[in-house]
Amino acid sequence: MNIYLLRHGETEYNKQKRYQGTLDIPLSAEGLARLQKAPISPRVVCISPLIRARRTAEILFPEARLVEVENLKEMCFGVFQGRNYIEMEKDPDYIVWVGEDCTGRCPGGETKAEFTQRTCEAFCRLLEDALAAGEEELVILAHGGTQMALMEQYGLPKKDYYSWCGPNGGGYLVTTDAERWHKEHTLEYQCTVCYERGGQA
Repeated sequence: MNIYLLRHGETEYNKQKRYQGTLDIPLSAEGLARLQKAPISPRVVCISPLIRARRTAEILFPEARLVEVENLKEMCFGVFQGRNYIEMEKDPDYIVWVGEDCTGRCPGGETKAEFTQRTCEAFCRLLEDALAAGEEELVILAHGGTQMALMEQYGLPKKDYYSWCGPNGGGYLVTTDAERWHKEHTLEYQCTVCYERGGQA
């Protein structure tokens, strides 16, 4: 099975390096303009309910049925949402969080472990349903955090969380099959894809 783990197009918060998290930030004008129809035509695309993911999916896959999956939302960064590291460089809560390699609880938000667990549980349900139905393709369009959580947990070759943040408007093609998934729970990295004009496919 081919599995596409894709990230939404660029937002103003991306450009400003702000923590977006669960804030419903739209794509920027530039981000919208760069996106183009993808060269694959899935019947169904599973998306985060946030508008930046939905709008990206509508452009990349205009004929697909979009299915919102609540737990594919980006990590909730709590009080850090809407701010960037420059604005928070003297914030004691932020200093503590960064000192813990960003694994602890964001005040008012999630821990990395909680986010990873909900993301992986949602993904496993989608994948196992697709495998049981004999599907040959699964397309998920969500967030950088979604990619990082899933690829750190299941991706081969093994890499750390932050190594797996794919490009805006793109992400990763990985493969597995029923036997491999049920025995190993692994996804084999094939290539990085980008569906922005001028992007590397």
